[in-house]
Amino acid sequence: MIKAKIGIIGAGAWGTALAQVLSEGQDELLLWAREDAVVAQINDSHENRTFLPGHPLRHNVRATHSMDEMETCEALLIVTPAQHLRASIAALTNNDTTLILCSKGIEEATGQLMSEVVQEVRPDNPLAVLSGPTFAHEVAQGLPTALTLACDSEKSWERLYPLIAKPTFRPYFSDDIIGAEIGGAVKNVLAIGCGVVEGAGLGQNARASLISRGFAEMLRYGAARGARAETLTGLCGLGDLVLTCSSTSSRNFSLGKGLGEGQSAAALLSDRTTVAEGAFTAPVLQRDAAERGIDMPIVDAVCALLAGETDSRTVASQLMTRPLVSEQR
Repeated sequence: MIKAKIGIIGAGAWGTALAQVLSEGQDELLLWAREDAVVAQINDSHENRTFLPGHPLRHNVRATHSMDEMETCEALLIVTPAQHLRASIAALTNNDTTLILCSKGIEEATGQLMSEVVQEVRPDNPLAVLSGPTFAHEVAQGLPTALTLACDSEKSWERLYPLIAKPTFRPYFSDDIIGAEIGGAVKNVLAIGCGVVEGAGLGQNARASLISRGFAEMLRYGAARGARAETLTGLCGLGDLVLTCSSTSSRNFSLGKGLGEGQSAAALLSDRTTVAEGAFTAPVLQRDAAERGIDMPIVDAVCALLAGETDSRTVASQLMTRPLVSEQR
């Protein structure tokens, strides 16, 4: 039984689900939360009623406000929203703690991937990325999934995976950290587009087409940023894309569905309980792709919808009447 301490920074739905699954076999799992109510709920009633109601937590999951306590952990999973990651890790001081990034996105202010933010703010800490098809409520229930644990070497993976691997939670090795991040960031934007298709009633054929063409955009962007195609065809790319683009359990898909139904982006994004990372990633991704000369029409369409510059029917028409060229372009 693994006894090494592991901690999680960020007690939203995903962070709480990770706490539940990874606490198996641990003496104690520390879960850092910003909100007083969340800390009290977890420690008093063993449930995060704010972000993951209906999923009782093991009694060895303990919530804390203290970042100093988190410094004692051998590894920390960082599960804060992407736009708050810089501030979260800046509060750390222990250079020996491995930081495992579970946040998916691109920083708005800098255009940096999460690993690039860590390398700038905490350059001495060992780094890994955990990404794949993982709805929080299913993980919390103990339903099975597989995902990518990207590390700088197989030696690092061999040190980390015993802390993470569980009978229903299976991390596979990759040394392509950039690829794992690209998959997680881009799929959030594409999921908004697939939600639009659902909300506008355009059918399953259209959604399958958008997933396929969106995956081509992911591959083009990934290649430009140094990701390997085989990484993006795996769990952290195509696997996560298919899941997120197929269910209202995805916050990004739900956001797109609302847009497709004619609701405004401002109204849909006013809920502060959950974060649709794709809404923040989309304009940054669009800007970076344009600067690199990468054609990403689905990303462009999502950005136009989020900005209120067009409607879902117009976007669908524009995408379906693009010039007919080679499918590999």
